Amino acid sequence: MAQVDKNTVVTFNYTLKDKETGEVLDSSQMHGQPLTILAGKGEIIPGLEERMMGMQVGETKEIEVPAAEAYGEVDQSLIQQAPREYFQGVELQKGMPLQAQTPEGQIIQMTVVDFDENTVTVDLNHPLAGKDLVFEIEVVNVREATPDEILHGHAHGEGGIQH
Repeated sequence: MAQVDKNTVVTFNYTLKDKETGEVLDSSQMHGQPLTILAGKGEIIPGLEERMMGMQVGETKEIEVPAAEAYGEVDQSLIQQAPREYFQGVELQKGMPLQAQTPEGQIIQMTVVDFDENTVTVDLNHPLAGKDLVFEIEVVNVREATPDEILHGHAHGEGGIQH
């Protein structure tokens, strides 16, 4: 029977919860379809991918992933202050997610921590940094990856769609 291994295409349903609060943070149901990945290529967080190895079609499993193997610990140096004028026209709220673009065109995700009339404190850590996570996984399908998929480093979908 096919099982999750390096260079297999894995389709699975998942529910992601915050271990501490039990809050559901994300799920494949929210996206309307299972997630398909090429295992062993780092498309999902390493702690989850590692713990899914060996799972078989139809198998369900609750997998705990500590913060260090998920989105990392909170890096205090990524909590920074910026001049308020950088945020003109934005109605700021604590906890509000924002996106900014660097001069090089890279998109940066941040969360507003605090603000006053002169300064805005933003957190550039991933929103799930520092959180231990729990995934409820159900493996729907596993198949060998094609040489083309291995070459490109990702699954091409069940219809054999080329990129």
